[in-house]
Amino acid sequence: MSRRVTSRGRVEGVDAFEKAVRALGDGLGPIRIKVPQARDDGFLRLLLDSLDPELQYVLDFRHASWAGEEIDAALAEHGMVRVDEFEADAPFRYLRLRDTPYDDADLDSWAERLEPLLAAGIDVYCYFRHEEEPTAPRYAEQLLELVGPRGG
Repeated sequence: MSRRVTSRGRVEGVDAFEKAVRALGDGLGPIRIKVPQARDDGFLRLLLDSLDPELQYVLDFRHASWAGEEIDAALAEHGMVRVDEFEADAPFRYLRLRDTPYDDADLDSWAERLEPLLAAGIDVYCYFRHEEEPTAPRYAEQLLELVGPRGG
């Protein structure tokens, strides 16, 4: 998504972006939109109304002012969730696991947390931090092995 949307608080170029990402076809998962600015209900309404409801979006609010049930209700109305939100009405969750390193007990604990979501048929998109060491693929494989028997 353009920085005009994610960093500058403008809603421009959404149609062109959505057209481009559709080329990914079935490989396209939820699209994360980073929202670093303080709460602006007008911006949120404009953004939500500009996004194609056939695509899955997750909002990554970086300012504490976005906390609140009314924001969650607006997201739910559009089938969207917050990053790292476990309780939501959307059919998917988007988790960013950024507290590396993860040992076996940590990953087993995550698998236990994910089990009820997977059992309920909720798609879970889980991303591990990867900036410093190339450990994310190993963590992802291990977590998949742990949830495989649990999540089906």
